Amino acid sequence: MKTITIIIATYNAERTLDRCLQSIVPQLTDECELILIDGNSKDGTNKIIDSYRNNISYTISEADKGIYDAWNKGIRIAQGKWIAFIGADDILLPNAINTYLDCIHNTPNIDSYDYICAHNEYVDMNGKILKILGKAPKWSAMKKMMPAAHVASLHHKHNLFEATGGYNLDYKICADYEMLIRKKNKFKYLMLDAHIARMIVGGMSFSTKAIKEVYSIRKKHHSVSTIMNVILFMRDWIAYELFKLRKLIEGAKLE
Repeated sequence: MKTITIIIATYNAERTLDRCLQSIVPQLTDECELILIDGNSKDGTNKIIDSYRNNISYTISEADKGIYDAWNKGIRIAQGKWIAFIGADDILLPNAINTYLDCIHNTPNIDSYDYICAHNEYVDMNGKILKILGKAPKWSAMKKMMPAAHVASLHHKHNLFEATGGYNLDYKICADYEMLIRKKNKFKYLMLDAHIARMIVGGMSFSTKAIKEVYSIRKKHHSVSTIMNVILFMRDWIAYELFKLRKLIEGAKLE
């Protein structure tokens, strides 16, 4: 049994994977394991994975149904009590694993918690910090949206996945939110005042599809009233449209 399992799902990730692994491998201890689930990449991803074989506990390359399917595969074979998911284009910040291990070893009744999270740095392509992500996932916030920074957060394997099931593949972007919301106000978390991972700008987490999925998740779990769900949807949709408009204006000024 390990304390922490880190799972990375990859698909045609040769451009970023080596940088990701370089941030993780030096931090690994005997209490940790690293699992890579590849979706049958066509580029040099698996060559990079092969170069780290001595540091990887398990890897497989086969077609899958997306990132959450890959994560579910990793969960089934994970030996860690706690599981973290890191994107192939993310990096783990220095001392992140030791920060988590110190928390696990020094928190009374740690196995009563479902989730341990901290802050993520959201940066542009040049590494400039645009925003610090991650707030405490208390129910008053969770029932409306995902406040926590999910990248590299720790999930208690038994309390979450064995108790409530794996990721729902009906959701392509926000299945992480759907999984965490299942326990509702019984969801027990620890929020650390630390920077754990760095994410590069991009992805689908801020998109019309994501806004629709979050609306569907709130409806499925009855986390807010029907009227409130519509209000939240409209708020998020307007914010996204204003974001696109701002980017369009900024682009026009540069021309």
